[in-house]
Amino acid sequence: MSSYSPIFADNRQARFNYEILETYEAGVELLGTEVKSIRRGQANLRDAYAIVRNGEIFLLNMYVAPHHTTSNVFNHEPTRTRRLLLHRQEIRKLIGKVEQKGLTLVPLKMYLSKGWIKLSIGLARSKKLHDKRETIQKRESAREIARAIKASR
Repeated sequence: MSSYSPIFADNRQARFNYEILETYEAGVELLGTEVKSIRRGQANLRDAYAIVRNGEIFLLNMYVAPHHTTSNVFNHEPTRTRRLLLHRQEIRKLIGKVEQKGLTLVPLKMYLSKGWIKLSIGLARSKKLHDKRETIQKRESAREIARAIKASR
């Protein structure tokens, strides 16, 4: 068995808007039609976020396209609230950090692990405008260095 695990959805905007402090791997409670759509790459994490409610963690605003061959009666709602599956200790730890320190839970990527669809969530702090400018400046300088190295060859 190879160590390759396909990534179904990636939230690239999250690393730009947030400073990721810790990451966790969580299972996601999904319906059959959702699994089929996600495996076809029809999921979007861009506007998604996680919240703590009644001692559980839920994922909101993740878009999963309705399955193309299933009738509307049996299909799922595209942006329904989905429960994240974590160990009780991890949930308690996250609840404490989110409530006390004012941090946010942001989904980073969705991938396949041992046949199960997993979600990587990050405990994040929002970046200020000057931090975003700094990130852009670092990215541009790295590109210029790469161009200079390529041109010198």
